[in-house]
Amino acid sequence: MGDLHLRPLARADFPLLAGWLAAPHVARWWDHETSPAAIERDFGSAVDGIEPTEIFVAEVDGRPFGLVQRHAFADYQEWRDEMATLVNVPEGALSVDYFIGEAAMLRRGLGAAMVREAVRAGWVARPRASAVIVAVSAANTASWRLLERAGFSRIAAGPMTPDNPIDDPEHYVYRMDRDFGVRSKT
Repeated sequence: MGDLHLRPLARADFPLLAGWLAAPHVARWWDHETSPAAIERDFGSAVDGIEPTEIFVAEVDGRPFGLVQRHAFADYQEWRDEMATLVNVPEGALSVDYFIGEAAMLRRGLGAAMVREAVRAGWVARPRASAVIVAVSAANTASWRLLERAGFSRIAAGPMTPDNPIDDPEHYVYRMDRDFGVRSKT
């Protein structure tokens, strides 16, 4: 697989990010504007440290291939409240969002490795975090299978606001505890 590394997203990455978000396999699920103004609006405050979401470019052997962002539910009360309709969200819980931007890098195990590294680094950066909880569209088979390969367990299913308005609201919820153990449906 090579040497996987996560580095903070920088403004110099915005053209690359726009291209990734426009790629059909990413655009299908992320439904994001790709103009320079939209990229600045949606990612600039995180790059500047104003927005609490941590955003990383994933690289393997120095080649950028994907994006992963990590945030605490405590920083986004509306998201926490929606998730809490399906599962218990413990104090300090984190979540991640991710995609492989380079189509040529799909189906190589890099997505699961990227997510595992984001989770591992999250445990280090936030010692009080006890769990990582992720909701994914039930129709996005590649995404929820990636979570399973990364060590997450499905703990619930139910309606949530989809990222892409064309999607059904049915989502699967996955969880990984700090000890990387399997979690019951609590």
